[in-house]
Amino acid sequence: MHHAQDNPGSPEGVVIIRGAGGNKTTGNVITMTFYRRYGKSILDIACSAFGLLVLLPLLFGVAALVRFKLGAPVFFRQKRPGFQGKPFELIKFRTMNDKRGADGALLPDAQRLTLLGWFLRKTSLDELPELWNVLKGDMSLVGPRPLLLQYMCRYTPEQMRRHEVKPGITGWAQINGRQDIKLSQRIELDIWYVENLSLLLDIKIMFRSAIVVFCGTGIQQGQGPRTLDDLRSPNECIENNSTKIQVKNNY
Repeated sequence: MHHAQDNPGSPEGVVIIRGAGGNKTTGNVITMTFYRRYGKSILDIACSAFGLLVLLPLLFGVAALVRFKLGAPVFFRQKRPGFQGKPFELIKFRTMNDKRGADGALLPDAQRLTLLGWFLRKTSLDELPELWNVLKGDMSLVGPRPLLLQYMCRYTPEQMRRHEVKPGITGWAQINGRQDIKLSQRIELDIWYVENLSLLLDIKIMFRSAIVVFCGTGIQQGQGPRTLDDLRSPNECIENNSTKIQVKNNY
């Protein structure tokens, strides 16, 4: 577990990330810049509001296609861990059908992913409704991608640090491998982003994300986090309050 605390012996705006027991972790010194404190949220609200307005015809068009091809509901909603691990409802366009096997259970994701769904994922059009999550303040344009809630107890204390910032529509891991790298590697990239967050870095990530989406790299049909899951076994999880993230609200 890590806590973000102001360091009395440090200049104003410098935060030291401390581990369990209040011990400073090596090299994790974060400067609380104006952008980290306020600018990122201002940019998120402005860009998401503008994006929803400009992309409204496209959103309606995709929604109509999903309704025609997959039926209702049009949106996929799921609880995901957000800032400080607090759950929020993620919203995306549906990409899979509800086909079931003889036993009544849903078929594997790879068998339920439709051609339309594959196209929406490849072009990241399925992520457009998340602009609403950004406008609401649950997410950011850039940040660690929100994984499933059940991964929370499987994180090491260091891996929990990915929740020290809001989750994002795109992130550092998405332009450095996307679905081509193991889950633990993605989380390492997420933590690097947490420690190096800046306006210039966010602009770089958004620009490179557009290139990645245009080229369609790093997307594997039917492949999700479970496919590349190399986190510790659920049997190793210790369910107690000490595993919950407790980060001072400095962001």
